[in-house]
Amino acid sequence: MSSANNNPNELAVLASPLNDSQINQLQQTASQLSSSQLAWVSGYLWGLSQSQGATTSALASSGHSSQSAGKLTIIYASQTGNAKGVAETLEKEAKALSIPVRLCDAADYKGKELAKETHVIIVSSTNGEGEAPDNALALHEFLQSKKVPKLPNLKYGVLGLGDSSYEFFCQTGKDFDSFLAKQGATAFIERVDCDVDYEEDAAQWRKQALELVKESLSEASPLSPFENVNSVPSESVYSKQNPFEATLLTSQKITGRDSGKDVRHIEIDLDGSDITYQPGDALGVWYENSSELVENILSSVNLDGNETVDIDGDKLPVRDALTGKFEITLSNPQFISKIAEFSKSEALAALVGNKEELRHFSANHQIIDVLKQAEVTLNAEQLVGTLRRLTPRLYSIASSQSEVDQEVHLTVGVVEYEQNGELRQGGASGFLGKRLEEGDSVKVFIENNNNFKLPQDNNAPVIMIGPGTGIAPFRSFIQERENLGAQGKNWLFFGDRTFTQDFLYQVEWQKYLKSGILSRLDVAFSRDQHEKVYVQHRILENAEQVWSWIQDGAYIYVCGDATRMAKDVNDALVTVAEQNGAMTREQAETFINELRKAKRYQRDVY
Repeated sequence: MSSANNNPNELAVLASPLNDSQINQLQQTASQLSSSQLAWVSGYLWGLSQSQGATTSALASSGHSSQSAGKLTIIYASQTGNAKGVAETLEKEAKALSIPVRLCDAADYKGKELAKETHVIIVSSTNGEGEAPDNALALHEFLQSKKVPKLPNLKYGVLGLGDSSYEFFCQTGKDFDSFLAKQGATAFIERVDCDVDYEEDAAQWRKQALELVKESLSEASPLSPFENVNSVPSESVYSKQNPFEATLLTSQKITGRDSGKDVRHIEIDLDGSDITYQPGDALGVWYENSSELVENILSSVNLDGNETVDIDGDKLPVRDALTGKFEITLSNPQFISKIAEFSKSEALAALVGNKEELRHFSANHQIIDVLKQAEVTLNAEQLVGTLRRLTPRLYSIASSQSEVDQEVHLTVGVVEYEQNGELRQGGASGFLGKRLEEGDSVKVFIENNNNFKLPQDNNAPVIMIGPGTGIAPFRSFIQERENLGAQGKNWLFFGDRTFTQDFLYQVEWQKYLKSGILSRLDVAFSRDQHEKVYVQHRILENAEQVWSWIQDGAYIYVCGDATRMAKDVNDALVTVAEQNGAMTREQAETFINELRKAKRYQRDVY
């Protein structure tokens, strides 16, 4: 390797004896190693070539090379990190069973390689309204194209992750299953579509899948040196399964006294954890449910709370189970269907018969509302049997570690409203913003988001579009770029209801604008004038300048509401390209989609 080439992402391989797959593996591994690790691996491989050359040649001549031998390739299509986490666990479990395995980000996997594979597992989440995650757009598109090869020798499995509250539940997983089957590949295990409480179902599926793969593969052949090098970078000891018990430092309301919203700036102390994070990552928060809500639910089904239930082999009072083991705020269609069956409620039964109305009702009513409407009596086991397991909430991180060191900041909108004269709160937002006191502990972990990252080129322009609490990651972006001394221009579009009550971090943004770190700031306050104005309108008003920035290589980031805002912003960007790039609507849509595939247009929407 030439000493002039110090960037492992830009390996120059001349007259290489390696095939494309091996080169890709080498580049992927090298990109994740430090200089000292690269030096060690270099010496290790040289020694290996001297001591095992004859063995390697013999294996190759006998037809047992790593290229021809069967192996398992795991591909993850992940938006927020859940599918990636499941895939990484699957890889570790495969290694424990001595199964030759390779883990791939869908963004780095070339679809044509499928023709060379023997066994593939795809772990896929679904983004928005049935869309593929950003890192899987290219692979998803390739598998629908005329370029996709026939795959008669491929055995595959698909594990889908999703939320059954949405109409297009696990759609991307279903798509991958359909695409591969269409090309003649054989599913060695039936696809499973996991709901938000996916841990148990995913674990059972992984166990069965690996048993079938191990049985299917012939005797495991030695791995190539590149496959022996650990391809997963070192991680914190803290994770979703093993969170860090941090301390709440600050919970400060940053909306005005007369605002219709309660938005909190949250600061959490990570001291002693050695946890690191990057701008664009999310913080996972494990929370406890409101004791008042727990008692309300118990009363509504005629339980006193001391009845015991079996949770993962442990007996505990149902009151404790509701406090820390189950989701008891957000409703979902499956819950309503079960309660309709138990209660024989005609009103709920009518809802269950209309999927669209059921989804709408579920989205606008909490679990306690459904129970009170049903007037149902349940025993403890029946109650917990209707509920989903508690899952952590993910919040976009609003700080750069280069700025705040062993802290992590969040921007949390507290969900709080009245329903039939009673207060309703969000589970996690109520915990962080209302019930948790400064100095109390909170269990947290980092969820890396490789689909929402600043450009490596510090000179690249950046356009940030973040209305409401969608502003959070852009606070981290600006802090990071300032600390890096990045020369690239930064343009922020921010929107909310009113200038006087809802301009989140106003003083900070004005400081950045004055110092020149923030090159442009365009705001849209929807209720400050007769006609409602949103961020997409500001984009269109500045269409010529937005197009100029895009032509100059700008990276575009959108964070916030997926239901309407993200779609409206996307339409605005397509219009910008159409009007300023002399394109048809279809060409403009293709252009914007290509920006997404090139990671120059990234979204963190929810």
